[in-house]
Amino acid sequence: MKIIAVVSAKGGVGKTTLSANLAEALAVAGENVLAVDLDPQNALRLHFGMPPQEVAGHARAALAGEAWQQSMYKGRSRVLVVPFGALNEADRSAFEAHLATHPGWLRTELAALGLGRDDVVVIDTPPGPSPYMRQVLSCARLCVMVSLPDAASYATLPLMEDLIRTYCEGRPDFLGHVLVINQVDVSRQLGKDVVQVLRAQLGERVLGVIHQDQAVAEALAYDRSVLEYNPHSQATHDLQRCAAWIRKALAAHGEAA
Repeated sequence: MKIIAVVSAKGGVGKTTLSANLAEALAVAGENVLAVDLDPQNALRLHFGMPPQEVAGHARAALAGEAWQQSMYKGRSRVLVVPFGALNEADRSAFEAHLATHPGWLRTELAALGLGRDDVVVIDTPPGPSPYMRQVLSCARLCVMVSLPDAASYATLPLMEDLIRTYCEGRPDFLGHVLVINQVDVSRQLGKDVVQVLRAQLGERVLGVIHQDQAVAEALAYDRSVLEYNPHSQATHDLQRCAAWIRKALAAHGEAA
């Protein structure tokens, strides 16, 4: 399987929305995609039409000693989804303690699903250092960092890169990390300046830019991906370009492995 970790050191950058739409873009392009929510906010499922009142998820399954298959969700999308699940504070603390003492938990659970060698797993994570972040970075093949085109997001990039170096570098299956600059408003000079600085600093590691597009928010309101809601929107085209790059990179890495 090919694991893609969608990460950020800072909250509020649209990481979950990007995770959902990137998973959909990869599926539309022909990949078999599993989307996994490792963020306790449990919001990824909403992008795929899972009823808000549904409480099932892998965290609840883990505490109950159940397999992930019990909590998988398949709606209208091509993407198969494993939600985090609804936990109270005590159960969340117990689950995080379990992750801390079982560093290979995520790798083991994914292996038990019997996924194919070329199947793609897109994992959404909470921002910053956490037991969840350590789990996904320890087995990710590619890390996609998400940033807004602002000074606050730019300032947190070194922290995220340091986490990636700590948990990813040195593994023979690790492809590297790239950056997606999200919600870019080309009418604002600051946003254009930050994009220019990031491209100059990171070069080819800037995977792409997702332009600010009202269709993204509207799509969520209708329980759809932006690709389904408005296939001709700017954000859809941006996501398709990112998905094409990722598919090419993963294919090249697979051939070299």
